[in-house]
Amino acid sequence: MRSRLPRTACLLRLFALCILLSHAAAYFGLTGREPLVFLPGPFSNEPPTGKAHLKQCEQMTLTRRQKRLCRREPGLAETLRESVRLSLLECRYQFRNERWNCSLDGRGSLLKRAFKETAFLLAVSSAALTHALAKACSSGRMERCTCDDSPGIQHREAWQWGVCGDNLKYSTKFLKKFLGQKKVSKDLRAQVDAQNINVGIRAVKSGLKTTCKCHGVSGSCAVRTCWKQLSPFHDTGRLLKYRYDTAVRVLSVTNAATGETELAGPRRHGQSLRTTDLVYLEDSPSFCRPSRYSPGTGGRSCAKDTSCQSMCCGRGYNTAMRLTSLSCHCQVRWCCHVECQTCVREEEVYTCKNA
Repeated sequence: MRSRLPRTACLLRLFALCILLSHAAAYFGLTGREPLVFLPGPFSNEPPTGKAHLKQCEQMTLTRRQKRLCRREPGLAETLRESVRLSLLECRYQFRNERWNCSLDGRGSLLKRAFKETAFLLAVSSAALTHALAKACSSGRMERCTCDDSPGIQHREAWQWGVCGDNLKYSTKFLKKFLGQKKVSKDLRAQVDAQNINVGIRAVKSGLKTTCKCHGVSGSCAVRTCWKQLSPFHDTGRLLKYRYDTAVRVLSVTNAATGETELAGPRRHGQSLRTTDLVYLEDSPSFCRPSRYSPGTGGRSCAKDTSCQSMCCGRGYNTAMRLTSLSCHCQVRWCCHVECQTCVREEEVYTCKNA
């Protein structure tokens, strides 16, 4: 009987590649066979009315069970689209100064391997989906969930939970149901993918904070309104980038006590592999020149003093002058708008040489 976890990992790989959001179709797939075009587009705060969401569900590359869940929940299709947008934009931002810049070119080949970059893609994808689901619940875009109203904090009776908190509990539970995540497989790659998927979910959980607002005479805080709130997704992306920079290369070992296979890496500072570690199986390519994994760094913009030397891989960089327009000499006019002049500034730009 086939394990369910490799299928779960494939679904997250599918999610990492699902970037086509067009008028014709929107893919929530990670097969690597879809055309990949990213159109950000607006994200509606209201769930689709009527049968609009049914069409959106059919346009996505989902399993039969996932489509059934999508049709049952009118706000899910838009939430999936928002999670794709979140993960792609954050990935591009975090790797903007790296040789690999989260390019869509070569994404299909990359996801078939077990590089550090693959680990990050799985983690940021699962994190974005967790984050988007929790936000959709608290904002009323999902019909089958609502605010998080069970904080489990001491002295709850002294607090009045009057603001809708982000429902991370429902989000995590639904994510596992949606991905069909069951028990851990003995397959090494499946274990690696599962670890990285869970690192993404834990990164979102670590950013859940209790926010309170005081009410009372002269700010006496006789009553506090408190709610649970997720950190901005950019904070989660920054944490996952740190996990990427400190990722651990692992191998499979047999636990002498249980006889089960598990992941193991080099002991660092006396510590074994942690549940917060991103893991990989093979060293990454250089990403310097065009390959099946990336378009290379030729023509990429870089910062002369910080990133050009590394990004350009020793090939050097070209320097050019560019005119840019910006607002300047701004003044506040009564009442109440700001008038600015437009100034033109000449600046140097640097791009990596192709050869």
